[in-house]
Amino acid sequence: MEKKTLITAFVAQIIAKTNFSELDQIYLYNRVLNLVNGFDETGDFSNKSLLELADLLVNGSKDELTAGQKDILKTELLNFLVPIPSEINRIFWDKYQQQGVNTALKYLYQLDQNSNYIKTAEISKNKYFRYQSDYGELEITINLSKPEKDPRDIARQQAVKATSYPQCQLCFTNEGYQGRAGYPARSNHRIIRFNLLDETWGLQYSPYAYFNEHCIFVDEHHQLMKIDQKTFSRLLAILDLFPGYFVGSNADLPIVGGSILSHEHFQGGRHVFAMDQATISQQIHFAGFDNVKAGILNWPMSVIRLAGKDKAAIVKLATKILNCWKEYTDEKVSVIASSDHQPHHTVTPIARKRAAEYELDLVLRDNHCTKEYPAGVFHPHPDVQNIKQENIGLIEVMGLAILPPRLQKELAEVKKYLLNQPNQLADKHLQWTKDILQHSAEKITAENVADVIKQALGKTFVRVLEDAGVFKTDTNGQRAFTDFVNYVNKQERS
Repeated sequence: MEKKTLITAFVAQIIAKTNFSELDQIYLYNRVLNLVNGFDETGDFSNKSLLELADLLVNGSKDELTAGQKDILKTELLNFLVPIPSEINRIFWDKYQQQGVNTALKYLYQLDQNSNYIKTAEISKNKYFRYQSDYGELEITINLSKPEKDPRDIARQQAVKATSYPQCQLCFTNEGYQGRAGYPARSNHRIIRFNLLDETWGLQYSPYAYFNEHCIFVDEHHQLMKIDQKTFSRLLAILDLFPGYFVGSNADLPIVGGSILSHEHFQGGRHVFAMDQATISQQIHFAGFDNVKAGILNWPMSVIRLAGKDKAAIVKLATKILNCWKEYTDEKVSVIASSDHQPHHTVTPIARKRAAEYELDLVLRDNHCTKEYPAGVFHPHPDVQNIKQENIGLIEVMGLAILPPRLQKELAEVKKYLLNQPNQLADKHLQWTKDILQHSAEKITAENVADVIKQALGKTFVRVLEDAGVFKTDTNGQRAFTDFVNYVNKQERS
């Protein structure tokens, strides 16, 4: 078999997978040669994928690169695979109009995977299992996909001149951005523009997806997240454009909000969460909204589900509930609307379509703190923070736990302790591990210890969600929930 150079093999695959032609071969070869600083080698690369060839080029480069620099170089190489923004938008919307929304989304999703914008290899490292709870089948992940920082990159970051461009990782100005020390490479990043209630928004997929077709809907403007009537209108309008997806927003306050509160955005995708399948524990009625079905969800967090065909009515009722919740206090169950002129109440809204009906879940959130619970009264409490101490955002609200990567090593020591082996169990895990031993229904062995730990993690995640629920699932909590519904019904204004 005739041997080729590494760059020639890489270029051949780029031409085969894009609109480049053989006439572009020399041009592409020279552009790649420049990126890898003159590195090339001869061999048989016929069985290598495009991503494997890119890795060979990056790792063989004559420069001694840090992990961050390698990522920037690999992203630049794979950018040859991706059309320019105007072309990719034209292709997407042509497919949307001629072949349907699912074909268009499949095109973008596949392209983002092929070009390694969606980090499929890294995502596959995540640990995942399901846990059967009283609320349905929850999903538990330990997030191992994001690479650890290279100390050399940290050193380089300190030497780089501070810049506010792009303003954040959601801004449209990330499209095609090369990246820098401490900031991800985005050369192969593209955004699909669309009109949303006379505003320009963008659709993009998440590089480190937590579920199938995990996407982000982004406001063109860098402005603070805000939950209000317009939020609900936007969510339902997105469902009209992309009806196979769910779409939701993280709350707009610290502690109960997402990791990026500085840029208005939503998350969505094609995934069925446990909360989607949760049943209604109590039917409720809101006066003046006979065409909107409503109920309290059988869920560890406090959720009001609205459903119906009338978008305007759902938006109006959701806005009324939100405005009432913002001012509502019930000290008997530690619900505090505000303190020191700081608001504590908002909602996490999640929308989906079921056949011809719109469905909007409003998850009531409260972020106030006390001396007893300095991280938040409705935040994971101290006795479960050994497992989860981060904010409970939209995805976890719906029943998919995103646990920190530190647990991979820490749980290995838990396993040793449970098996009575020499270990370096962290003090923060000691009581949790003792509880596992005390409450295990069977003798813990080398064969079942992994499953025992999984069950304990699942049980703890349920507790995490219950801690975040403002109206607890016990009798007093549900009575207080009904009191709030009655309060909403007494208010005449929207």
